[in-house]
Amino acid sequence: MSGRQQEFADLGLPAPLIAALAEQGVLTPFPIQAATLPHSLSGRDVLGRGRTGSGKTYAFALPVLARLAAKPVKRRPGRPRALILAPTRELVTQIEASMAPLAKALSLRTMTVFGGVGANPQIAALKAGVDIVIACPGRLNDHVASGHAHLDAIETTVLDEADHMADLGFLPAVRRILDATPRDGQRLLFSATLDAGVDVIVRRYLTDPVTHSVDSAQSPVATMTHHVLHVHEDDRLPVLVDLTSAPGRTLVFTRTKYRAKALTRKLVAAGVPAVELHGNLGQNARTRNLAAFSDGTAKALVATDIAARGIHVDDVTLVIHADPPVEHKAYLHRSGRTARAGASGTVVTLMTDEQVPDVRDLTRKAGIKPKTTRLDAGHPLLAELAPGERSVVKPAAKAPKAPPKAAAKTRPTARTGGQARSGARSGGQAHSGAQARSGGQSRSGAAARSGGQSRSGAQASSGGQARSNGQSRSGAQARSGGQSRSGAPAQQGRAQAPGRSQPKGQRDQQPPAKAQPKTGNQRPQRSGAPGASGAAKFSAGSRAGRRVR
Repeated sequence: MSGRQQEFADLGLPAPLIAALAEQGVLTPFPIQAATLPHSLSGRDVLGRGRTGSGKTYAFALPVLARLAAKPVKRRPGRPRALILAPTRELVTQIEASMAPLAKALSLRTMTVFGGVGANPQIAALKAGVDIVIACPGRLNDHVASGHAHLDAIETTVLDEADHMADLGFLPAVRRILDATPRDGQRLLFSATLDAGVDVIVRRYLTDPVTHSVDSAQSPVATMTHHVLHVHEDDRLPVLVDLTSAPGRTLVFTRTKYRAKALTRKLVAAGVPAVELHGNLGQNARTRNLAAFSDGTAKALVATDIAARGIHVDDVTLVIHADPPVEHKAYLHRSGRTARAGASGTVVTLMTDEQVPDVRDLTRKAGIKPKTTRLDAGHPLLAELAPGERSVVKPAAKAPKAPPKAAAKTRPTARTGGQARSGARSGGQAHSGAQARSGGQSRSGAAARSGGQSRSGAQASSGGQARSNGQSRSGAQARSGGQSRSGAPAQQGRAQAPGRSQPKGQRDQQPPAKAQPKTGNQRPQRSGAPGASGAAKFSAGSRAGRRVR
């Protein structure tokens, strides 16, 4: 094939799949695709090593689609034919987005499985039958344990970003999943590095794999430039605002979820349209923020290391390590979000005095020799790293809160047949003043009861007894009909509900209540507070109109 660039038809892909790729603008294979496709299409196990952005997704997606399309089989509920495992929800979503149009052209059905969203839609999709499941290990294990997913019909299993799954502690879950797949099935493993944990997976589950290393993580990228900006802590935010307000997409990495959230708020407050991406966000928010960054609504995306593996956005011109990562592998994975597929890109690391030894060790292990510059806000180098006119958006001002409305002052009036605000009510409670209940009890103050008691400060008539005698407050007394008047004399008889007539002489027919023994908690009756027939008087020493419970 010398003299011309290799094409997909030369690698053995079927014509419908090549046509679907052409519709997506994919015409020629990347090196890792050209190296692995002949072996993966023939059914061999493949171990592919390549840095982020080297074209690994199509390297495993194309053989999976081609092999399934070559042997059409009726879908069975809960039994997919191909499985692709990835470490993050974002990466799962990106893989499915790349495969879905190609699968549709071949009449194949795909679905995603990950946590952070409801399980019922996933269960329904599994029951309906799918050909390819693209999943995170945790949620897929849940579906297998509950019996909604069965892996005994899997023909090809793919592990993407295997080294990152090892870093996140997913390998035990991965091993359980691989143990549930047929031993004679095809297995494709792609990883930027081969650490000890990944090597265990390779030796245990891959049979005589063909190994291809193209653009490994340690290999330099000619189109990527690296800079270390030595700044004072006070200049960190102004420098970030300067760089992120330049034209183009900027990806900013922090070490923790809290710092990602805090930095996003500061950038937005400074006028930079920015969104965040980290593990504390729900799936809907993560999808929405990533879409805003992809379509240009947000110029800056502030993310953590865990979310970095799932960010496959084209035309990221600048990657900023606002917090230098702990490991050199994290630096390489972060930086791989720019200069993808041959494009150029710039990587900037902010470094304070305390971080100098760590950053030097980091860059040495990563195999890069960045240019280090001490600067502050407004330095000319910032315009060279992120050229173009700076533009900020003034944050929308929050609408002032309306002052609370003053409560309308109304004069208390007696209510006919119900409640008196100042006085008493029949069969109920007085808010202020005296209280009369028909067959009831007052909580505070005084009450007139038939055969009952008042709890505090009154004297009961008609067979009742007051626990603690006293005087009426501002002379308020209970009167028949449920109303009280300040200073009005009490009418003879107990208070009753309006609308209910009391037969004459009924008061005299009620049996007298037994005398209650006086306890030590009772107050002695004050002088000048004689009992009144059919009414309870309140203590005169209290303020008039005091509200009682």
